[in-house]
Amino acid sequence: VFFQNFNPYRYSFKVNDQPSENYAMSSATGTSSLPRLVSPSDGSPLPASAAAPLLAGRRVALYFSAGWCPMCTSFEPDLKIFLATAANSGRPAALIYVGSDRSAGETARRAASLDCVAAVAHGADADAAKRRFRVWAGSERGELGDGRRSGVPALVVLDAAGDELAFVAAEADGAHALDTWPLDDVRGIWGA
Repeated sequence: VFFQNFNPYRYSFKVNDQPSENYAMSSATGTSSLPRLVSPSDGSPLPASAAAPLLAGRRVALYFSAGWCPMCTSFEPDLKIFLATAANSGRPAALIYVGSDRSAGETARRAASLDCVAAVAHGADADAAKRRFRVWAGSERGELGDGRRSGVPALVVLDAAGDELAFVAAEADGAHALDTWPLDDVRGIWGA
């Protein structure tokens, strides 16, 4: 039984009434260390100058997933609830989709259906991101090897420089893994 004990209401984040350094924005855009991005609406290239405003003021994570993966599609309703709750509490987050899908078209469609701000370009760019963060689907082991730390679904929360801040092991822990996303860590808020 999938997520028998999952309670979407447990994602009720407390918001401080007073300004805090935890909500200060970094001046870094982080986009220079990201792989080549594409628009989820049509798969066209998304330059860093266009990506930066989409990520500004948000907590950003790479979402490793695939449309053919039942664990991924079962996890995603809980991920959407988590993201909506985070946004409603003043801690907006954004996903960049890293697909293990079979084609660039599937990757773009999945990214759009998940309201991702961008997707990593299908092919060599996605493979480079998978190798960098050591996350890929089991079906990709022949091409990418056995040195992964996780399969899909998984999220890599990025700091404002585009480096790993936290790993959300959704393949292993399901929706409960979302508790490990450090929403209040100022290093994870991308600047303008």
